[in-house]
Amino acid sequence: MAQKKLDMNKLFYVITGCALLLSSCNTGPKVVPAHYFDATGMDSTVSPADNFYNYANGGWVKTAQIPADQSRWGSFDSLRQENIKKLKTILEESSTKADLKKGSLEQKAGDFYASGMDTVAIEKVGYAPLKPMLVKIDQVKNYQELIALIAANTKDGDGDLINPYVSADQRNSSVYILNLSQAGTSLPEKGYYTRQDSVTKNLRLQLVQHAATYFMLTGEDTTKALKDADDVLSLETLIAESHSTPVELRDPVKNYNKISIEDLQKLAPNIQWKSTLTTMGYTADSIDVTQPAYFKALSALLASQPISVWKNKVRFDYIRDNAEALSKAFRDEDFRYGQNFSGEKVQKERWKTMVQESDQLLRDILSQLYVQKYFTPEAKNRMDSLVNNLQLVFKGRIGKLTWMSDATKEQALIKLNTIMKKIGYPTKWKDYSDVEISRDNYFANLKSFDRHYYKEQVAKLGKPVDRTEWDMTAPTVNAYYNPSYNEIVFPAGILQYPFFDVNADDTINYGAIGVVIGHEMTHGFDDEGRQYDEKGNLKDWWTPADGEAFMAKANGLIKEYNDFTVLDSLHVNGALTLGENIADLGGVTIAYDAFKLTKQGHDTTKIDGFTPDQRFFLGFAQVWRGTVRPELMRTMITTNPHSPYQYRVNGVLVNFAPFYSAFGVTERNKMYKAPADRVVIW
Repeated sequence: MAQKKLDMNKLFYVITGCALLLSSCNTGPKVVPAHYFDATGMDSTVSPADNFYNYANGGWVKTAQIPADQSRWGSFDSLRQENIKKLKTILEESSTKADLKKGSLEQKAGDFYASGMDTVAIEKVGYAPLKPMLVKIDQVKNYQELIALIAANTKDGDGDLINPYVSADQRNSSVYILNLSQAGTSLPEKGYYTRQDSVTKNLRLQLVQHAATYFMLTGEDTTKALKDADDVLSLETLIAESHSTPVELRDPVKNYNKISIEDLQKLAPNIQWKSTLTTMGYTADSIDVTQPAYFKALSALLASQPISVWKNKVRFDYIRDNAEALSKAFRDEDFRYGQNFSGEKVQKERWKTMVQESDQLLRDILSQLYVQKYFTPEAKNRMDSLVNNLQLVFKGRIGKLTWMSDATKEQALIKLNTIMKKIGYPTKWKDYSDVEISRDNYFANLKSFDRHYYKEQVAKLGKPVDRTEWDMTAPTVNAYYNPSYNEIVFPAGILQYPFFDVNADDTINYGAIGVVIGHEMTHGFDDEGRQYDEKGNLKDWWTPADGEAFMAKANGLIKEYNDFTVLDSLHVNGALTLGENIADLGGVTIAYDAFKLTKQGHDTTKIDGFTPDQRFFLGFAQVWRGTVRPELMRTMITTNPHSPYQYRVNGVLVNFAPFYSAFGVTERNKMYKAPADRVVIW
């Protein structure tokens, strides 16, 4: 369904790149609750001064097993395991309660979950829900009719090729603007269409087989299905030529292109933009066309490529986007193809799929039920204190910077002091009264949500920006910074052990959630976030000399991370991961300084044989312990802005002097970097 997909062009920064559903498994040694630290997960045969990640996590890594239905496993995932169980309890209780009031939170949650769990009913209807649209696609005679059909069905979550969404204007964050971003491809990024290594070539063949299987499942014979699937790959290869790369998508200035409807018509003349946008429900004088090259190419390709090829492409997209809502044959094929990128061995149990789907679509409905049951005021109060402490430390660090002028410091402090802090859950919940949910029609329920979220987007235009909105649900085990709102957001889901516990000592909380807080704050001052002012406007508030000094330091991180490898030969992309690497370094720096202001930070009392400073770094490293399947690692290296786990630890600590003191790192050790070569930014 189009409306439930994460918009990868929306600019905000998360602490981790994936959100996965989990299953029970043997994940290695258990954490010792009394001390909130897993001493058994360490590997004492490794020197902390040579490979700190392995020293802190080697014992765990040796015994950890990725569940068969997952593509990775680690600290984030173990907490998600607990949250999925909590959400399952809520949904099962709601789905079995009798006489629930029509329209109540429990009724909507329970009936939605029940409808998705009724696989017998879903199997019975097969792909019948798709037939009306497939007939319409088949009847299309030219590309003008095709665009008109796409526009008409965008409201139902079945749009294609044109990717409209509404957000705060990057240059004027108090108002909403309509955005159009690149679309039209199925593989993770443009390089997958041209690279000639054996793995990537096979992925292109897999895409053809994937499309052909869907065509056969909807009635085509094998020969025609394979021919039509070849058309899909050929057309997507042409489309991909116009796409920006993942690194290019990180440049907010280049990806802001506000133009009038008239100029958009000149850019892409083969699409009648006024009528197309009107059909979609949008009224706008200007649009941010984030990647103009794509729309210029799309216009040309619509006229130059046979309409039969375009129909095959749109037909495939429609089936693919709805496959998870259909019968088992479609779900099996969706999983089979996805294995090429995730490495998962078996499909998730149906209840796990439905918990994930419920969290994504029910959003505030399920979030309200979750916080009522599982989030405590004590946790929120402790988090408020931690956030404020880190903000004060960051303020002090900015004031002492030697590479930044007073003029830029003044603006930086204004931005830091105006960061909006959102903790736990939204201050106001959204209304879902227009969403009709029944127990006996899963596909119709999905469409009801698609229409709701699309309508919500359209209604924003012409209204002031609502800065109370959240981009994550309350149960989410993650956090983010949104530059357009200048806000840091910490959902209730992550405010639990091992990241945070009201009963844990300061060493643990500052080394875990403290680093997460510092990470998100630093995103406001990384290579992308620093280009936004305190109001969330894309505006250069730096002196030219300060900007150059910042990038000189940032280039040191790019070089450092470019040298890291995974799977023997794949290199980390230092430019793609730069923002997250800056935030990781800033997170540790700020959290450590804040920790040193606490009573325990001044103490030297050992716990489990470790000093407070050592426990801080060990706690930090254990937050990032994890293991990833090779298929997912390959995908992440090319598309994900986060570095692999081990480098989020070692790549940071080699630059951090207090780590050297805590573990006696000298020039004889592998973790050593000469002081002049260490990257220190914030």
